[in-house]
Amino acid sequence: MTESAEKDARHNERMARKKAVVDEKIAQATRQQGVFLVNTGNGKGKSSAGFGLIARAIGHGQTVGVVQFIKGRSDTGEEAFWRKQHEVQWHVMGEGFTWETQDRQRDIEKAQAAWEVARQMLKDESLGLLVFDELNIALKYGYLDARTVVDDIKARPRMQHVVVTGRGAPELLLEAADTVTEMRLEKHAFKAGIQAMPGMEF
Repeated sequence: MTESAEKDARHNERMARKKAVVDEKIAQATRQQGVFLVNTGNGKGKSSAGFGLIARAIGHGQTVGVVQFIKGRSDTGEEAFWRKQHEVQWHVMGEGFTWETQDRQRDIEKAQAAWEVARQMLKDESLGLLVFDELNIALKYGYLDARTVVDDIKARPRMQHVVVTGRGAPELLLEAADTVTEMRLEKHAFKAGIQAMPGMEF
């Protein structure tokens, strides 16, 4: 047997073993239910990943609700695109990042108003996916009660998916989530003096 044929044979054996393991895991996953996903960490891509799931949900015939906490600008590419889709309800509920607003009480009021919109979405069975963008920031600063947020999310319709984004997700949220992804920062263009660019940062 040639060296190439031996490599092929070993590869096929490994893939057969791997397939058996994967097939077993698939067979054990028997529940169908909505997933609660948290994207957190200091790296770029938390909101982008959440917004990307909107395309997947719409592709499966679902309707989507988005509530943006903290963020106040309405010139982002994602909003401009998704607002054109009749399957998406989009709400920008913040007035800007905390270092811009510099008004804690106003930020609290805006966060609480945003959560009331989110809470209504969590009761709406017609919405298949909810994205609560930068909710983690509102929780980190204590603008909202984490226990109340977790309880409301847990009480949602059984097949509804929820994605929460933002740095500094509280432990209560992490414990309640089905899937947690932490984005890790290795390098960022902004630190090299490159401006936030349309289509990349907003």
